[in-house]
Amino acid sequence: MKKKNSKFQETEELEMLPEYDFKNGIRGKHYKAYRKGHNVKIHRIDGSVTTQYFKLEDGAVMIEPDVRAYFPDSDSVNKALRSIIELFPSKKSSRSFNINLKPH
Repeated sequence: MKKKNSKFQETEELEMLPEYDFKNGIRGKHYKAYRKGHNVKIHRIDGSVTTQYFKLEDGAVMIEPDVRAYFPDSDSVNKALRSIIELFPSKKSSRSFNINLKPH
C-alpha cells in the first residue's frame, strides 16, 4: 500500500533499493571540499560539457547534525544567537571581551 505525499510517493516500508549499495561509503568524506566550493560538469545531449562552480554564499553557515537537531531552521538559529549577543558587553565599553566559539 502506498501513501501519497505532495512532493513524491513513498512506500510504507522504508527499505533501501538493492541497486543502492553504501556498505563501503564514508559519511562526510567530501564535506570539507564542499564547504570550500566545487565544480560540477554538466554533460549535455549534444556532447558539449559545461562546468559550473558552486560555493557557499556569503553569510552561509554549515551546521553540524547534532546542532541541527536543536536548531532546525534559520529563525531558530538567529533567535538563539541574538540572545547570546545580548550577553556581550556594549561595543562602547572600555573593557575587552573575547569569546572563543571554536570547538575544542
